[in-house]
Amino acid sequence: MSDLYKALGVERNASQDEIKKSYRKLARELHPDVNPDPKVQDRFKEITAAYEILSDPEKRSSYDRGGDNCWLWRRLWGL
Repeated sequence: MSDLYKALGVERNASQDEIKKSYRKLARELHPDVNPDPKVQDRFKEITAAYEILSDPEKRSSYDRGGDNCWLWRRLWGL
């Protein structure tokens, strides 16, 4: 996955509330307890990683700037 916003289905200018709502909706659909398919579990991990970054204003700002930590976020979350 190359774009965290795309992973959550939101625009780059999305509010924190929009990001949260989108994540929760996707998480309900893709959660391993609901859908045990391994491919779906990988998608669940992707949206969780995207949410972890985009829900934190400092991490989001770093990601948006493509700063020094951008590559680190992707590497840490396997993106």
